[in-house]
Amino acid sequence: MAKEKIDFNDEDVRLRYRHTTSHIMAQAIQHLWPDAKFAIGPAIKDGFYYDVDMEHKITDEDLLTIQKEMKKIIKANLPLERFELPRNEALEYMKGLDQDYKVILINDLPEDETISFYKQGDFVDLCRGPHLESTGKVKAVKLMSIAGAYWRGDEHNKMLQRIYGTCFPTQEELDNYLKMLEEAKKRDHRKIGKEMELFEMHPEGPGFPFFLPNGMILRNELTNWWREVHRQWGYQEIMTPMILNEQLWRTSGHWDHYKDDMYFTKIDDEDYAIKPMNCPGSILVYKSKIHSYRDLPIRYAELGRVHRHELSGALHGLMRVRSFVQDDAHMYCTMDQIKDTVQSVVKLIDYMYGTFGFKYAIELSTQPEDCMGTKEEWDEATEAMRQSVEGLGIDYEVNEGDGAFYGPKLDFHIKDSLGRTWQCATIQLDFQMPQRFDISYIGSDNEKHRPVMIHRAILGSVERFIGILTEHFAGKFPLWLAPVQVKLLTVAENCADYAYKVKAQCEAAGLRVEVDVRNEKIGYKLREARNARNSYICVIGEREAESDSLSVRSIKTGDLGTMSVDDFVAKLVKEVEDKALGTEE
Repeated sequence: MAKEKIDFNDEDVRLRYRHTTSHIMAQAIQHLWPDAKFAIGPAIKDGFYYDVDMEHKITDEDLLTIQKEMKKIIKANLPLERFELPRNEALEYMKGLDQDYKVILINDLPEDETISFYKQGDFVDLCRGPHLESTGKVKAVKLMSIAGAYWRGDEHNKMLQRIYGTCFPTQEELDNYLKMLEEAKKRDHRKIGKEMELFEMHPEGPGFPFFLPNGMILRNELTNWWREVHRQWGYQEIMTPMILNEQLWRTSGHWDHYKDDMYFTKIDDEDYAIKPMNCPGSILVYKSKIHSYRDLPIRYAELGRVHRHELSGALHGLMRVRSFVQDDAHMYCTMDQIKDTVQSVVKLIDYMYGTFGFKYAIELSTQPEDCMGTKEEWDEATEAMRQSVEGLGIDYEVNEGDGAFYGPKLDFHIKDSLGRTWQCATIQLDFQMPQRFDISYIGSDNEKHRPVMIHRAILGSVERFIGILTEHFAGKFPLWLAPVQVKLLTVAENCADYAYKVKAQCEAAGLRVEVDVRNEKIGYKLREARNARNSYICVIGEREAESDSLSVRSIKTGDLGTMSVDDFVAKLVKEVEDKALGTEE
C-alpha cells in the first residue's frame, strides 16, 4: 500500500499537523499526571507547545516518558472529533473536568458564542481547530524542552510549565531538522558574539545591548555602507529626536494603537514618549517647508534609534531587544508615482540582500482588524502594492489581515545558510498619516494636494540584522565586515620586528590588523585566532621573515600556502573592494 504523501510545505497542513500533535502531548500528560490543568497549546513556527499547571515538576527524563505515551496514542489512531456546545454548557463541561484555565478562556468569549471542542479517545480540549483526521496521521515527534511561562504572559500571574515539541511527516525530516538545530547552537550569535567580543548584555540593562570595540567596527562598516548606498540611490539622510511629546503620538495614532509597547516620561509637567517608530519625526521634517510636485518623490532615510517594550521572557540576544536602530526611510510621492517608487525600493532591497548572498520571498499583508482608514482606502492602497510587485514579475504570497495599522505592506523574508527565514525588509503604504498630519504639496494647478507616504526598512533592526549575519556566516564574516581582517602570529621572538613591518604595510592599505608576538606555542595562538574568527591568519617564522612572505590561512577556505606580502595585501584589498563573500569551508 502506497504511503500517504503529506505536503509539509503547505502552511495549513503544518498547522493541522502541529496542532494535533500538541493535543496528543496533552493527552499523554493527562494519562501520566491526571491532575494536570491545561492552559493553551498552539502550533508555532517550528512546532508546538502546551502550557500546563501541575504539582509535578517536569524534567528532561519526563519528556521521554511523555513521548512513549504519545507513541501509544498515535498507534491507537484515535479519530479527532469536533463537537460544539452553547456557552453555558461549555462552561459547566470544563468546570466538570476541573480545567480552570479553559473556564477563563470561555468566559472571555462573547455571550452568544458557540464553543467548539475536539475529542480524541478519553481526552477533550477546548479548541477551534483545525486538526488532522486521526492521531495515527502523526509520524515523527520530538519533545524539545521545558520552560517557565506566566499565564497570559503576565508576570503577576502564576508560572506554568511550557513543554515545547516538534513534529514532521517522516523521521528523515525530523532528523534533518534536529541536525540543523545542532548547527544553529554552534552558530548562536550570543555564543559567537562573546567569543569574538562583539557585544554583551548586562542585568543593569535587560534588552539594551552593549557593543564592544570589535562589534562597533562591524556595525560601523555596515552602516557606513548603508549610507553610501542610500546616497547613490537618491536618499537624503535625516536624524529626528528620540523623545517627542504626547500630542504627536496621539496625532500619529500610535497612542491608540501602540501605547502598551511604548516608554514614557515627563518634561516640564508634560507627557512625552520615547519614540517606538521614526515615521512621525520624518513627517515633521517634511512639513517644515513647502513642497512642489516637482520635488516628489522625496526620500528621507534615517538610522533612528527606537525603543519598544518587550516582555523580559521574550528578550533574546540581539534578536529581541528593547532598544535598536531601525534603518528607516520615508518617501512622499503622488498617487501616480507609487508603482515606480515601490519598485525602486524592491530593486534596492534586492541589491542590498544580494551583497550578503541572501535569497528572499515576498509577502503582501492586507488590512488587519485594528486599523485606521476606510475599506475603500485600504483596497486602493493594497491594489497599488499588488501592481507594483506584479509589474516586476516577482512572485509573492498574500498574508490576509497582517498589514500595519495604517496601511498594507510588503514583507521580505530572507533565508539564511541553515534554511531558516527571517523577516527583515518591509515596504508599507500609508494614506492615513498624511491626512492626520495634514501634509501637502503644491500641484501643477497651484493647489494643495495630499501626498502618499511610503514607509520602508531594509535591514530592519540593525542589531537584529547583525545577529542574523553572525549566525548566517557563523562569525566568518565577509572580509569588509570582519573586525579583525588579518592576525599575524609569530613563531619566535626574533620575528616580532618583521611582524610589525607587515602590520604597517597592511594598515597603510586600509586593512585591520592585529599582531600576536607573545611567547606562546604557535598551536595555542592558532586556536585563539580561529576561535576569534580572524579572517586571515598569517604565521611568521624566520623563513617568512627572510623571504618577505607570509604563511597564510583563511578562516573560510583553509591553508593558502606561502604568499608574498605584496600579493597578500593586493588580494585582500580587492576582496574588500568587491565585498566578496568568499567560500565557506
